[in-house]
Formats: sequence, structure tokens, C-alpha cells
Amino acid sequence: MLEIERKFLVASDDFKRNATRHFNIVQGFLSTHPERTVRVRINDTCGYITIKGLSSDSGMSRFEWEKDIAIDEAKDLLLLCEQPLLEKVRYEIPVGDLLFEVDEFKGLNEGLIIAEVELTRESDSFDRPDWLGNEVTGRIKYYNSQLVKNPFKFW
Repeated sequence: MLEIERKFLVASDDFKRNATRHFNIVQGFLSTHPERTVRVRINDTCGYITIKGLSSDSGMSRFEWEKDIAIDEAKDLLLLCEQPLLEKVRYEIPVGDLLFEVDEFKGLNEGLIIAEVELTRESDSFDRPDWLGNEVTGRIKYYNSQLVKNPFKFW
């Protein structure tokens, strides 16, 4: 239940050429407290509820618990979430043995594109695709829970 991931800005849309899948996401937050966030998400036709803990000093790892929930339950819970909801398109891009997830944000966060890669250990190395830009791991303003409070459009 420990999530280890690194986040990067995306330097070009070249990632789309190698995407093996993409889907729409709508998500909201029942809690955006820094020590615990509670997220509700719908990926096209699947619902999820996720709880995340406080990030490590490096910003790379934190507790994460996620559970599938019925889509109707997810829709009902989204009505209780802080506004605005986040909307994005997620692209999955295999690079070597890893899977990069690239989120292209919509609405008030339009223009922001962030890539994430999950690792087994914080010290793991990986091949950097050409489209990967500056690392933003641990920079709180790039957390989805903060993009609800301070959208990219207002930076």
C-alpha cells in the first residue's frame, strides 16, 4: 500500500504516438487535508475511492489505499466533493518495463500535462523518454488535490 512515484511536466505531445490506451477521468476530493486526501474518481465506466497519506520528505512515496466502487456510488459521492471537479484525459505509455501515465488536464487546468511513473523503490532508475520535461515530484502545487484549490489557469 506504499505508492512510490515520480512526476514530470511533459515537454511535447510526442507521447501520444506511443500511447497504448487513453480514457477520460473525472475526479473530486472529499478531503484535501495535507495529511490525508480522500479522492473519488470515475474512469470512463469504473468508479474508485482512494485515500492517500502524507508524502515522504522526498515527495516520492506515500500511503495509498484504493477500492473499486460502483459507478452510481462514485457519481453520488462526486456530488459531495469540493468544487470544481478535475477533468483530464489519461494516456498510458509503456517505456521499457514501466508504464508512464500522462494526464492532459481540462477545464481550469487546461494546458497542464503531467507524467507519472510508479516505481518499486525510490532509488530505481528508468529510461527517460524524449517528451519528458522537468521533474515536479514533491511540488505540492502539482498534486491533483491542490489543482482543485489553485487551478493552473490562475498561476
